[in-house]
Formats: sequence, structure tokens, C-alpha cells
Amino acid sequence: MEKELRMKHAIVLLLGAGLVASSPARAETVTLCTVVADAATGDVIEQQGTCDRRVTPASTFKIAISLMGFDAGILKDVHTPALPFRDGYVDWIPAWRATTDPARWMEKSVVWYSQKVTEALGDERFRGYVRAFGYGNADVSGDPGKDNGLTRAWLSSSLQISPLEQLAFLRKLVTRKLPVSDRAIAMTEALTDYGVQPGGWHVHGKTGAGLPRKPDATLLRGQPYGWFVGWARKDGRAVVFARLIQDSERQPVAPGFRARDSLFGDLFAAPDALPATR
Repeated sequence: MEKELRMKHAIVLLLGAGLVASSPARAETVTLCTVVADAATGDVIEQQGTCDRRVTPASTFKIAISLMGFDAGILKDVHTPALPFRDGYVDWIPAWRATTDPARWMEKSVVWYSQKVTEALGDERFRGYVRAFGYGNADVSGDPGKDNGLTRAWLSSSLQISPLEQLAFLRKLVTRKLPVSDRAIAMTEALTDYGVQPGGWHVHGKTGAGLPRKPDATLLRGQPYGWFVGWARKDGRAVVFARLIQDSERQPVAPGFRARDSLFGDLFAAPDALPATR
């Protein structure tokens, strides 16, 4: 015991003299918001953090693009159309360099496939859908001066949405109050299906990851947002949810996946994880 005390005392003296390096700061992940609401009534079941601040929707916007694409007849079913990858398409991730159909598009979150759908819609229809959906700030102008809103608005650009606005949009999807066909909703549900979880909830959702922008509009690299948004049903009840996290630096696992996995663990892993209402 006396020897251990002498060693601890020596370490304290060395630290105080700056002769022993302290451990480097660890990467941190902050949960900016978690919010869950009853899909039918809008009553909030759980809310933690700041949930009214708008950020980029990133790939969670694929839910909206899916609804548009199926409603407009551009997307036919979960495997049609299958589009080949071409040089010049966005290929930040190697898995995107392959022929992609709607199922693979959603599973792999393929950005270029989203862009092919929005290009097929054209500016007027695209803007019309976003406004009709009441989606966030509904600004699809894109990067200032670049006229790229049709293919970039949702990618750390002009289109912004808060977690609470995500819930408002998803409630309209679940309650069939969006101006799209029932088939568009059914096909979108098929593409976003995570199946029945251990807690008995049948979950649908989409991940997303995107970078914030600095005051000068340049990207703030290394501190990405991570989203997981969606809806779930159990015993005749439906809820909508959103979780938004942010990393202090780049991490090995994408932030959207970590937002998804942590939310599954918190809300859908046990039968009694979600209370009835607040």
C-alpha cells in the first residue's frame, strides 16, 4: 500500500511539472435532439434537446424524393428503374459505383440516384412538391450563385429542416395527408422498412449525414450531423420520431448509422421503452 501511494504521489508531481503528457481529448458525439410524437394527434411523447433548429436534411430527404418519384411515375417499383453508374456521377462511397434500383438507392443512400430522380422531375415539379409537402424552409434554390438546387438543395445547402419539422412532415405521410398517391406512400414504406423490432414496433426510417456551414458559407468539415427519422407502428398505434446528433470530429462509423442504432436501443428494444403519452 505504501509503495502504491509513493507511486501515485510521484505521478501527480510529474503531471504538475508537465513531464507526463495528459491523454488526448476524445471525440465526442452530442445528441442535439430526440423527439417522438403520436402520429395521429401530434402529442409529444418524448422531447430532449433543442428540436426547433434547422439544419440540412441530408439523406433523410430521400423519403420526400421517393414520394415524389413514385407519385410522378418516375419510380415504378422497388427494382425499377435500375440505372447504371456513369463516370461523373457523385461517387463519394465506392458502393455507389454500381447499377442502382430504388431498393439499393435507399439501402446504400446513393446520392446520384436521388439526383437522377429530381432531374427527371424538373425544377417546377420539384419545387411544387417541396412546397406542397411543407418541408422545412422549402428553399430549393441551392448554393448561392450556382443554380444547382435541383440536384444539391438538400446536401448542406439551401434546404433546411428542424427535427420538429421532420415530425410534421412524417405525420402527414403516416396520416395520408400529403398530396401524393397511396401507392407512392406504400412504395416509400416498402423502401424504408426496418421490420419489427424486439420491442414489437414495426419501424420505417432513413438515416442521413451532412456537414454544417460556417458563417462564410464554407463547409465545416469534421463535425457532421447525423440524422435518423421515421415512423413506427404497434398495436394500432403510430408514432413519428427524429434524432439528430453531431460529432466533434470524424469517426469511423457514419453519424447517421450511430443515430439510428442508438435510437433503436433507446426506443424500440424493449416493449415498454415508449410511454403512451407525456
